[in-house]
Amino acid sequence: MYIILFLIWIIFNGNLTLEIALFGLVIAAVMYAFICRFMGYSIKKDLWFCRKSLRFLQYAVVLVWEIVKANASVMRMILSPRFHNEPVLVRFQTDLKTRMARTLLANSITLTPGTITVSLEGNEYTVHCLDKSLAEGIDSSVFVRLLRGLEEGGPE
Repeated sequence: MYIILFLIWIIFNGNLTLEIALFGLVIAAVMYAFICRFMGYSIKKDLWFCRKSLRFLQYAVVLVWEIVKANASVMRMILSPRFHNEPVLVRFQTDLKTRMARTLLANSITLTPGTITVSLEGNEYTVHCLDKSLAEGIDSSVFVRLLRGLEEGGPE
């Protein structure tokens, strides 16, 4: 976070001189201290995020790929003259521990065409699917597996 704050300072200044860099280091340190003190952030969270950054990148790539696949599937359903959709409301529970992981799963389901997370209460999801074929395996999707890996050793 400190490095990001410093880089934002440099970008907003538009050029890099010794004075701007030194002043930016001080401003970024003050901002980082403020964030840690008053917003519940910590160096532990920074280190955890750095260790998990490759997993976050992997999750983003998988999410984009699943969105592309779902787009093709939904287009095939809509454009097919023989298609008769059977919308279904699916309820399932997950064993994800953190609120961040559960929310990320709900948002990933909603971003994927043909499915919308209707509600998330605790660890129980209610998902509306355009067709019952889209509901198959939703409770044990690749998203759940990747989010379990992100939760391991998470910050307190």
